[in-house]
Amino acid sequence: MKPPWAAVLFDLDGTLADTIELILHCFRHTMRTHRDEVPPDAIWLAGLGIPLRQQLRDLARSEEEGAAMLETYVAFQRTVHDDMVSPFPGASELLSELRAGGAAIGVVTSKRSGLARRTLACCGLDGTFDVLVGADDVARAKPDPEPVRLALSRLGLHGRESEVLFVGDSPHDVRAGRAAGTYTAAALWGPFGQALSEGREADFYVERLADVLALRPLPSPGR
Repeated sequence: MKPPWAAVLFDLDGTLADTIELILHCFRHTMRTHRDEVPPDAIWLAGLGIPLRQQLRDLARSEEEGAAMLETYVAFQRTVHDDMVSPFPGASELLSELRAGGAAIGVVTSKRSGLARRTLACCGLDGTFDVLVGADDVARAKPDPEPVRLALSRLGLHGRESEVLFVGDSPHDVRAGRAAGTYTAAALWGPFGQALSEGREADFYVERLADVLALRPLPSPGR
């Protein structure tokens, strides 16, 4: 029997890896260091899914301050990362089922690829994926479709976008997948939660990782 998907691609933070408290911890530390005050978490959460450098530059008062914030964030993250990362329930089992069913699996993340691999290792998921695309692999990050298209190219699936599913927890993931021509599934267990369903942009909405196994292509992705 032909598998339902040629490949299933995943975002990392908030989708496969529970890293939100880590991310907020690093954000708060960086803001206290450079501003002596911490903006509401919602300001940082709204930018999840875009590269860290861009998020910090949007909050900085100058290019120089943005660069200093980035250095502070990254240095602090190195000291706490491994103790604050875990997989979402069912991640390993889902990936094993997809692979057993004949689908290629990949990660498309706004993290730099080296740190993404460290996160996967902490989750016990390293060595699982056929492809990993990080922020340092592309010129334009999500919501631009370039990262998704690069993953498809590396998997030899250019021209077979309608056989691919991209699962992510942010609007940036959904828009990147749609623009690349893949089906999209919005992960409602991430920090955006039910707010992801308000625009009805995704093809599917899933409450648990295990729900991905039940998804099948529709007549037309993104419609």
